[in-house]
Amino acid sequence: MSELPSGWARSTLQDFSEVRLGRQRSPKNHNGSNMRPYLRAANVGWQGLLLNDVKFMNFTEDEVDTYRLERGDIVLSEASGSAGEVGKPALWNDEIDDCCFQNTLIRVRTHAANPRYLLHYLRYEALRGAFAQDSRGVGIHHIGSARLAQWKIDLPPLAEQQRIVEALEDHLSRLDFVESSLRNVTARLSTLRDKITGIATTGGVVAESRVAAKIHEVGIDDGPLPLLPVGWRWSRLGEIAHVVGGVTKDGKKQNDPEFISVPYLRVANVQRGRLNLADVSMIRVAPKKAEQLLLKHGDVLLNEGGDRDKLGRGWIWEEQIPGCIHQNHVFRARVDQSILHPKLLAWHANGFGKRWCELNGKQSVNLASISLSKIKLLPVAIPPPDIQQDLVSHIESRLSVADAALETVEAGLLRVAALRRAVLRRAFSGKLVEQDPADEPATVLLDRIRSTRPARAPRLQTRKPSTATKRESQAVQETLL
Repeated sequence: MSELPSGWARSTLQDFSEVRLGRQRSPKNHNGSNMRPYLRAANVGWQGLLLNDVKFMNFTEDEVDTYRLERGDIVLSEASGSAGEVGKPALWNDEIDDCCFQNTLIRVRTHAANPRYLLHYLRYEALRGAFAQDSRGVGIHHIGSARLAQWKIDLPPLAEQQRIVEALEDHLSRLDFVESSLRNVTARLSTLRDKITGIATTGGVVAESRVAAKIHEVGIDDGPLPLLPVGWRWSRLGEIAHVVGGVTKDGKKQNDPEFISVPYLRVANVQRGRLNLADVSMIRVAPKKAEQLLLKHGDVLLNEGGDRDKLGRGWIWEEQIPGCIHQNHVFRARVDQSILHPKLLAWHANGFGKRWCELNGKQSVNLASISLSKIKLLPVAIPPPDIQQDLVSHIESRLSVADAALETVEAGLLRVAALRRAVLRRAFSGKLVEQDPADEPATVLLDRIRSTRPARAPRLQTRKPSTATKRESQAVQETLL
């Protein structure tokens, strides 16, 4: 165990903070005479609180006293479907009057720490995966208030905490600016790629006059179709490609002894302009179904559902994984390559097709989708066959320039992340600012806190701090916030 810097104390979170799980939701509390706003896990983001959608719930007066948030409180996500989200914290600064919190959050009310210092420390623990490693559960990961209360922390003197916060936030603000700038460049490069492919696949790079090419009506809203060069034409996807849906996962049939296990692509594997094959799942299907849905080189994969702006996104299969099929939320378009090059179809679907699918898709509460019958009606621009390979080479040449710039930006983002981790490590190991012998040691403050609080109750999260502890905590927060 490393030696502590001068004036620091090794402790647990419960030594100087109240750690409490929020109030559980219940149907009987959906209405009542004492409705109060409350925070839930969805209101906590990595960059702070997200208060555009705050729910209400009925609390008794005693429950309000117990679960009301106070300035300087820290709320952390208690559980998440993603282990990397466990323990994600945010600082409460009285943004909403009389606001409480739900049991998807844990509240930390500190009595001997600068709330901003503790926020940065807990965020660092979450980001480096410490909470995820200590979480429990399969599918849903829980940290739990009792486990969090026992979290070990090396605590600096209060005055040094303030110096660390000031230095740390100065460094982090500079890194935030650089990261924001790089992400803005990433967004611009993505827009540039879309423009390159969108213009090229509708004849925008051909130095010929452009005319309004017609397409036969099918009772659907195509929106304004771009003008095409002379010699180009519009067709419907179903006329130039065999389009099918994929396999539907049926848990009841997964143990059928006649089924075989094959890899299959999900929506998460099919990105706009690329395939993400880092995590490809397996499924058991009938041999005939596996044969019917076997992906072949040149097949264009298009997503059926997800967020509205992701409808129709996709890319080309190049037989990276033998025997691979696709699920029912991913369409396979096997294009007649004597009519159209598969890459031209994929680029077109990611550009014009994106807007067309948004126009013709359906939106449920959480997800959007487009049916197989509708995706077959997607208008597709068909260039003359003798220019298609040159057109593909032209697009790839320009995309390579954008891709090289994107690689540089991504390297910069990795560098920013590494610098952020290094700054945080230095901050919480006592190496970011100098120690001052005149600072009151953290052990003295911890001893004073212990002397003013009652004996710890069996369940820490239900104990209320003493009046003296509350007064000291309030004084600390008013000074440091």
